[in-house]
Amino acid sequence: MKNTSLIAFLLLSLSFTACKKDTLAPIQPNAVKPTAVTEALPHDTDDPSIWINPTDASKSIIVGTDKDTDGGLYAFDLNGKILKKSIPLKRPNNVDIAYGLIIDGKKVDVAVTTEREENKIRIFTLPDLEPIDNGGIPVFEGEMQRDPMGVALYTRKTDGKIFAIVGRKTGPSGSYLWQYELSGNGKFAAAKVVRKFGTYSGKKEIEAIAVDNELGFVYYCDEQAGIRKYKADPALNDNKELAFFGQKDFKADHEGIAIYKKTDSTGYILVSNQQANSFMVYPREGAKGNANNHPLLAEVPTSTIECDGADVTSVNLGPKYKNGLFVAMSNGMTFHYYAWDLIQKRIDEAKK
Repeated sequence: MKNTSLIAFLLLSLSFTACKKDTLAPIQPNAVKPTAVTEALPHDTDDPSIWINPTDASKSIIVGTDKDTDGGLYAFDLNGKILKKSIPLKRPNNVDIAYGLIIDGKKVDVAVTTEREENKIRIFTLPDLEPIDNGGIPVFEGEMQRDPMGVALYTRKTDGKIFAIVGRKTGPSGSYLWQYELSGNGKFAAAKVVRKFGTYSGKKEIEAIAVDNELGFVYYCDEQAGIRKYKADPALNDNKELAFFGQKDFKADHEGIAIYKKTDSTGYILVSNQQANSFMVYPREGAKGNANNHPLLAEVPTSTIECDGADVTSVNLGPKYKNGLFVAMSNGMTFHYYAWDLIQKRIDEAKK
């Protein structure tokens, strides 16, 4: 009788899993095919970030999150092979990278991730993924609603100071995002709150955040509402919303944001249209003489399924990625790499 019950349970589980898969949107027939796919992670990929090796760009790495109670950050090479896992983390969600944080008098490149079950951000050196946060830095202290999810790093041009902009599962409109100034405290990294901002529609959540260092803007996805734009520098004391775009372009959720920089001031903002398995493309520099006008330029179907997070670079990373690399999370516990030329071709075709 016990065996019969076990078999029935297993069959029910398999049926449920199949039903879940059936509800996922199919990859579009004309989807861009990835140049490479990473090795699969144990649990649930969510968000990638690209670290550019300063001495040899062809040895750059992708850092991605494995979102689980026994998860962590993983480093991949440009072929998708796993190079290293960080110490175990309790549900790391999003990750971003910055260059030259001063720790103990030395400049260190860092990856910062949110650790949701601990209500902390975690800070790791690159490329070796060693923790330098003394066990983690609490965020949203004193709040009932904490549960950190999204994170983006802003490096201020005027003085090189680095800030982490952190989002959460839910929060109040007007102060949903908290911005922290990162610094060194002896051999460890430290952070202090310098700003609270961000309109929230209340429809779902805010997870995807991206910063344009050169132009000084922060973008975030108010899921199922649109993409919001603010100034990134907290010293400006300016929390006015600059733009709210992409409101009618998406099937459901607005997800991962990546900024491709053709020059210091031009390029594209790519946002995951999660349930359509595509990316919506907007002009980074704005349009018609208005830097805050971001009309839809193109929809690029990709082979990623239900993409949560993405990153992109225009740096030449070697023969496969001469004009840059676009990387996106995909269901199936992987990240997909796309040579930028594949994406640019679809954007150009849409412009015709």
